[in-house]
Amino acid sequence: MEFKDYYKILGVERSADQKMISKAYRRLARQFHPDVNKGKGAEDRFKEINEAYQVLGKPDQRAKFDQMFEAYQRGGMDWQQTFGRGGAYQTPEGWTVTFGGDSENLDDVLGGFSDFFKQFFGQEFATARGGRSPSGRRRRGGVEELISEQPPAAAEATLDVTLEEAFRGSQKSVALQLNGTTRRLDVTIPKGVRDRQKIRLSGALDRSDLYLTIRVVPHPHFERRDDDVVVEVPVPLSEAMLGGKIQVPTLEGTVDMTIPPETQNGQLFRLRGQGMPKRDGSRGDQLVRVKVVLPTKLSAREQQLFEELRTLRKQDSRKA
Repeated sequence: MEFKDYYKILGVERSADQKMISKAYRRLARQFHPDVNKGKGAEDRFKEINEAYQVLGKPDQRAKFDQMFEAYQRGGMDWQQTFGRGGAYQTPEGWTVTFGGDSENLDDVLGGFSDFFKQFFGQEFATARGGRSPSGRRRRGGVEELISEQPPAAAEATLDVTLEEAFRGSQKSVALQLNGTTRRLDVTIPKGVRDRQKIRLSGALDRSDLYLTIRVVPHPHFERRDDDVVVEVPVPLSEAMLGGKIQVPTLEGTVDMTIPPETQNGQLFRLRGQGMPKRDGSRGDQLVRVKVVLPTKLSAREQQLFEELRTLRKQDSRKA
């Protein structure tokens, strides 16, 4: 099986912190998103980028991948033998954790991911998306025993949601394995839920509580800052200099916004009430960052006008 270097896919060093990894993901996702990039291979590249972030974007998954990477660099097949030969790997505590097997709907949940991801990281991903958690076995006196799970005082799980789902609220399905049986729960995601916010489902698992940690997946276009949302909008040079109406994407659709004359590159404008919902029923704001786009392929007339502008600007600077 081919080893996937997720650091190389995201174009970051292994020493990169989580903020750098998220920034690299957003940049690449914006570049190769199928809605933006219609080029050949863009969709496959986008899937590859998303797969890499599913691993490196989670500290526990990243730690496992780093161990695999070190084993892979030592050469040979050590990394497969240690972490997944036959769909299993040995933990430091002596547990054998098996993946795949009779997991329900695993292929449906993991559609679009590589065999490498399915083999080594798929089960953890599928558990949050609707698959089954791995079974545990240990050997005692040469006899392999199946360790049956008992209902814990409180269970924990992680659930991924998109920024759009966090904005409007949604219903999500979570599947957990309890005493060898898969339990499927419908979860209501409240409007405006934040990254790493915990949701408590009281008595959801045979009178035991379930704590869901929400992970809001970075968006390729919008950046969230608490209850505000930031978006960068390209603006032609002529509109920036003379002012006028521009179209701005929001989480509810496109709106018109008027910018003043002599708008500078990188300048921020605020659209009040266009951000994330708050608990009190109000909403945050949307910050619009202007990206001035310089013209290319100038016509002869346009070159003449820019020459006249340059002359006028030089004359004005001398007078000043």
